[in-house]
Amino acid sequence: MTPWDGRSSGTGGRGWFQPSNKNLIIVAVAGVLIVLVAASHKITSAQLIYFCVLIPSIILHEISHGAVALAFGDKTAKRAGRLNLNPVRHVDPVGTLLVPAILSLSGVGAYGWAKPVPVNPGNLRSPRNHVVLVALVGPLTNFVLAGLMGVCFVAVGGRTSLLTGATPDLLQQIFFYAGLANIVLGVFNLIPCPPLDGAAVLERLIPERYLPGYYNLQPFLMFLPFLLILMFHGLWTALIDHVIQWWLSLLV
Repeated sequence: MTPWDGRSSGTGGRGWFQPSNKNLIIVAVAGVLIVLVAASHKITSAQLIYFCVLIPSIILHEISHGAVALAFGDKTAKRAGRLNLNPVRHVDPVGTLLVPAILSLSGVGAYGWAKPVPVNPGNLRSPRNHVVLVALVGPLTNFVLAGLMGVCFVAVGGRTSLLTGATPDLLQQIFFYAGLANIVLGVFNLIPCPPLDGAAVLERLIPERYLPGYYNLQPFLMFLPFLLILMFHGLWTALIDHVIQWWLSLLV
């Protein structure tokens, strides 16, 4: 996910880790909830591996947005210090800590987001065209990572484990869930709804005279993808199960 607004300059990127009573309170509450989740035994080892491999997948997804924006002339992400593998720079205290902890406690399943990389379309050489490429490189990065993880899974004997019915070892599980996490992340971000990357494609198709109204509507749609997941959790779970089976079929 990457924020862009054709009407304004990019955000400077005030880090969550800078002194802030609000952020400290959020982190403290999230920490308590995470302890409660662990104590309730609602997180399996598979879920734990999935969450761990999801973090670097999200970071590389976000960095790719900023890197391509930089290639097209926008230095906003670079100046904000977001072209960095340090996970602290990409953590959103609400989306990365608080929301996943609450959802895990509720038994719904954990979903969340990282702090989006800031992009200023006005600095791009061809704003309406380049902003689409900046957006789509995120999911593309995830699909490339999924392919690499699949190759690594086969290389460490994961395919043999699947065919023989043996229990995959830890390394095989890491590669398997890393591939799965990147597929889910890539597909999810292609949904044409703000703040997901697919919204940039939708924006490109909107006639320019209607863009101001679309920009005014964007803030009210920010949490729509997550609300839809909560409202249609059964359908979302069925879709994820289908993705898992499809991923397995590719690896066997």
